[in-house]
Amino acid sequence: MSLWARAGLLGTVAYCVHGRRRALAEFGRKDSPLGGKDQWELKLVLVLFRHGARTPLRPIPEVEQVEWNPALLEIPAQTEFDYAVTDLAGGPRPYSPYEDQYKKVVLKGGVIAGQLTKVGMQQMFALGERLRKRYIEDFAFLSPAFKPSEVFVRSTNIFRNLESTRCLLAGLFQQQKEGPVTIVTDEAKSEVLYPNPQNCQRLKEINRKRMATMCLQPGISDDLKTIKEKVGINSEKQVDFFVLLDNMLAEQAHNLPSCPLLKNFLQIIEQRAIDSLLYVTEYNLRESLQMSVGPLLYELQKNIREAVEPSSANVKARKLILYAVHDVTLLPLLMALGSFNYKWPPYASDVTLELYQHSKDWFIRLSYNGEEFTARGCKAGLCPLEDFLNAISHYSTNPEEYNLLCSQSEDTLNG
Repeated sequence: MSLWARAGLLGTVAYCVHGRRRALAEFGRKDSPLGGKDQWELKLVLVLFRHGARTPLRPIPEVEQVEWNPALLEIPAQTEFDYAVTDLAGGPRPYSPYEDQYKKVVLKGGVIAGQLTKVGMQQMFALGERLRKRYIEDFAFLSPAFKPSEVFVRSTNIFRNLESTRCLLAGLFQQQKEGPVTIVTDEAKSEVLYPNPQNCQRLKEINRKRMATMCLQPGISDDLKTIKEKVGINSEKQVDFFVLLDNMLAEQAHNLPSCPLLKNFLQIIEQRAIDSLLYVTEYNLRESLQMSVGPLLYELQKNIREAVEPSSANVKARKLILYAVHDVTLLPLLMALGSFNYKWPPYASDVTLELYQHSKDWFIRLSYNGEEFTARGCKAGLCPLEDFLNAISHYSTNPEEYNLLCSQSEDTLNG
C-alpha cells in the first residue's frame, strides 16, 4: 500500500474516531434525557430480568423452618394483567417439569417451593414503573399502552417468571393494553435462557465433577464445616452454600425470622456461595460461559443486528424485547460482559441494553439495576456498537457451534 493510500485510510479512521468522540460528547449534554433528541435516536431496548422474591427452592435440613403463610402469595390488584403463553412457534404452552418438582416440596405453612410472592410481585411492578418512567415518560419511546407490535416478551417456562413478567408489564403500562399480551417460552430440554445441562452434555459433565469437589476446597470446606457444627446440621447431610443463601435471602426479603445462628454467618455464606459458583464456572472459563450463556448472547446479537438492518416492517416496529431469566443467567452474563461485581443478583435485578443511532453510527448503552456500566471491549458506558459486538462474540455461540461444543467430551478437547 502506498504512503498516500495509507494516509488516506488513516485519515478516514481518524475522521470516524473524531466523529464518534464528538457524538459521545453530545450524548453527555444535560439539556435533554438523550443529550440532544434531534441527534440521538433510541431504536431498541432489551431487558433481561430476574424474577421477584419467592419461596425457597428447598429447606435447609435439620434447621427449624420459618412459616410460609399462603397469604404471602396473594396477588396485589395493581399487578393484574391478562396474558397468554405459547411455545416458540405460537402453539400451546409446553409442559414444565420444574413445576412438578416444586410441587413435591411443601414448606412449613403449606406453601410449595419456588413460588413468586406478593413481595416479589410488588418488586416486579416497581421495576416496570422504573422502565415506564424512562421509556414512556422521559423518552416518549414506547406507547403508554402495551402494543404487541412494539413489545416482544420471552420467558423461561417457570410460573414465577411468567408471573413476574405479568407484574412488570402491569407496572410498565399501568394495566393498559391495545392488543393481547403473549409470553413466548420454550421446552425445558432446549431452553437457552439459563445454563441448561439437559441441552448440553459437556456442561452437565463439568458441573457434576466440579460440584462433587466444590465443598472439599480449602476455605469453602472449612467454613461449611464450621457453620454446620454451629447450627447443628449433621455433617453427612448434603448442604452447600447455595441452599443456605437461597433460604436466607428468601426469608430476609419477607422479613421472616431466620435462624439466629445462621444470620451471624450471612456475609460468609454469600461470599462462599460466590466462591463456589466461581469454582464451578472458572474451569475453562471461556467455554463454560459459551455453554452457559453463549446461545443467549447470540440471540441478543441477532436482535440488535436486525434492529440496525430490519428485514421486515414487523421487526422495524419492535421497540422492546423482554427476557424473564434467573440469577443463574445473570451471573454468567455479567461475567461475559466483564461487569460481575462478585455479588449475588438480588430479586428483580435487570441488565438493560439500549441501542442508539447517531447519524450513521450506532451505539450501545448497558446498565445493571439502573446503573450504567462499561462492558467488556468498551471504553465508556456508551459504546460503539461494533466494539461491543466484537467483544461479546468471544462468548456467543450460534446453534451449530453450541451443539458441537456441548457434544465434545473433555477427552476429545484435551486429546
